[in-house]
Amino acid sequence: MILEKLSLINYKNIAEATLELSPKMNCFIGHNGAGKTNVLDAVYYLSFCHSASNPVDSQVIRHGEDFLMLEGWYNDDICVSCGMKRGQKKHFKRNKKEYKRLSEHIGLIPIVLVSPADTYLIGGGSEERRRLMDVTIAQTDRHYMDSLNRYNKALQQRNTLLKQEAEPDPEMMAIFEEQMAAAGEVIYRQRDAFTQRLMPIFQQYYGRISSGQEQVSLSYVSHCQRGPLLETISRDRWKDRAVGYSLHGIHRDDLEIMLDGHLMKREGSQGQQKTFVIALKLAQFELLKRSGAGAPPILLLDDIFDKLDAQRVVQIVGLVSGDDFGQIFITDTNREHLDQILAASSHDYKIFNVEDGEIV
Repeated sequence: MILEKLSLINYKNIAEATLELSPKMNCFIGHNGAGKTNVLDAVYYLSFCHSASNPVDSQVIRHGEDFLMLEGWYNDDICVSCGMKRGQKKHFKRNKKEYKRLSEHIGLIPIVLVSPADTYLIGGGSEERRRLMDVTIAQTDRHYMDSLNRYNKALQQRNTLLKQEAEPDPEMMAIFEEQMAAAGEVIYRQRDAFTQRLMPIFQQYYGRISSGQEQVSLSYVSHCQRGPLLETISRDRWKDRAVGYSLHGIHRDDLEIMLDGHLMKREGSQGQQKTFVIALKLAQFELLKRSGAGAPPILLLDDIFDKLDAQRVVQIVGLVSGDDFGQIFITDTNREHLDQILAASSHDYKIFNVEDGEIV
């Protein structure tokens, strides 16, 4: 999928902009806080129906304004638009026809974002790593979000029973546990298959960027590995009742991240952690590309060179300048990094200068 034209009105600090884009490389240069990342976030919004950095829709509307508009024109005659007034729900449309459910849109425009916030994949809680799995799988399987929504709804209902003062109805508890187990087993199988496919690709990318200096690994950890999920959930119901929430289930799944046999978050330097995240996201890109009949997703690279040594920068430049990637959006405060990429590439490109929300 190629984004040919992007229109923004009142999106974060951008009052108004219409950008004619390159089918290959789009570079955004400016100081921190100028609005470079907001352009990439708008592209992300048109794919996922929400911001990558702020889950509250009303907070992406420009300060002092009452509405926002986003519109993207893609190849294959696809136009995606979003309009929202402050205090009201957003309206997402494809070719002027509004979606009944936003989940119907996910996967239409595959996208991978690499940003400084990705360091939370290593140092943050397990929900960050589950989100990586869910975002990737949801773009390749329309039914995955349905399973995830069913699980989360049953989990919420079970937790409500666990919190109430009166003793929960055991029959209702059993119903919610059965619903959690049925959806959870489906989710587990897909997450497990995802991890198995991701691992060798990820290690290959990490090895190239680091020039083989370190060994990394990913291990998927789930309560489903202990046996039938229904038994695991229901076995310790009394413990859950004591704490007031569900201690077991796929909502506690995690990816264990290792560097040379040790936990990355304890042993890895900033450069190694940044390398890990970039390699992981490029592996995510490759999986989406393979599942989409070879059509590459849009790749968003936001300030990826910070805290990397020169050798690793050179390796990344060599990767993204090649023919394996489709349309790329990249931001940096340093024109030198972008010039390296453009010099190494024979593809079409456009350079945009961003200052205080103005894009030229």
